[in-house]
Amino acid sequence: MTKLAQIDDVQTRINNYLTQKLASLALNDEKLLAAMRYGLLIGGKRMRPYLAYITGATLDAKQSDIDGVAAAIECIHAYSLLHDDLPAMDDDDLRRGQPTCHKAFDEATAILAGDSLQTLAFDIIANHDFSKAVDNKRINLLRHLVNAAGYQGMCGGQALDLAATDKAISLAALEHLHSLKTGALLEASVKMAAECSNKATLYDKEQLALYAKLVGLAYQVRDDIIDITSTEEELGKPTGSDLAANKSTYPALLGLQGAQEKAENLYQQALQALATLPYNTQSLSDFATFIVSRKH
Repeated sequence: MTKLAQIDDVQTRINNYLTQKLASLALNDEKLLAAMRYGLLIGGKRMRPYLAYITGATLDAKQSDIDGVAAAIECIHAYSLLHDDLPAMDDDDLRRGQPTCHKAFDEATAILAGDSLQTLAFDIIANHDFSKAVDNKRINLLRHLVNAAGYQGMCGGQALDLAATDKAISLAALEHLHSLKTGALLEASVKMAAECSNKATLYDKEQLALYAKLVGLAYQVRDDIIDITSTEEELGKPTGSDLAANKSTYPALLGLQGAQEKAENLYQQALQALATLPYNTQSLSDFATFIVSRKH
């Protein structure tokens, strides 16, 4: 599997930003801050920040503007993982090869750490030192983040996922569920980065959003495949967890071969969306390739 170009640089950059952001918070409860740091900084591929940075680079957005976007999105992602791992949700003991936050600390602290990271995301967009051209777009950036993170996005998708447990749902329903649960935040990574560009037209933004939606679905299809084909060591968490939880998955509905064909089809459609754009979209194309070929 080909390594993403400059992924190490992006991980270092966003981790430094997030570390400094947490360090700048006035200290209240030390344990809660430690749990926030644990949930936000202990590993993670940083796929959503990476997508924001390469979208920004494609559209000549300032990297310092993308810092705020990428950090906010990663805070939302980290909070969602802390809450997803809780006994009331997915009840997982491992995350990124380490004890989940509620195991390393306790359930109440993990809940509060998630709540605090979610709030921190909006704090970042509200107070980040954006360039003058982007400063007056804060409301648009917040709208994108709200739509991706809340009832109409990730939280709504998670609720649909929980409701679908122990039930057979249609392929269309599964796609809708995952376009919200997984895809919405990936879409926001692209949409918010595009908002930081003076070059992107409305059409450009629409095609980029389509690309992100297709990649988001491909990401989940690949996740479902990996869940039954990888080892626990590769994943850093238990394998077969969706199967054990009796959740509908793409391999369950389409078979393993059918799921692989589905991922390939979504990948090709994503490349077609990029082909309509008047930019060098090689990094975005490579990201899509990575998503459908990754092993963990």
